[in-house]
Amino acid sequence: MSPGEQSVTPGTDAFIQSLMETDLYSIGAYFCDQHPQLVEEVVERSEAIESRGLESWAEETETPVEECFRTLLTGLAVRYYKAVAG
Repeated sequence: MSPGEQSVTPGTDAFIQSLMETDLYSIGAYFCDQHPQLVEEVVERSEAIESRGLESWAEETETPVEECFRTLLTGLAVRYYKAVAG
């Protein structure tokens, strides 16, 4: 493959575009745009929640489960957005 030649299969652009039209993508994009200074922190916290479990992390940090869930979802959305947007 020569430089500048795309390694994308036909239809990939439409697929990627469809990934950008989801609520999860929109949440991630909004958070990254509005709170760039918090992106790393929210991703780290969401990974901790993911590894320890929602209720366990809430208990350990004395944080309401609903707030932990929002943090988890925001972190997932940011990771999704960054993966799709590149």
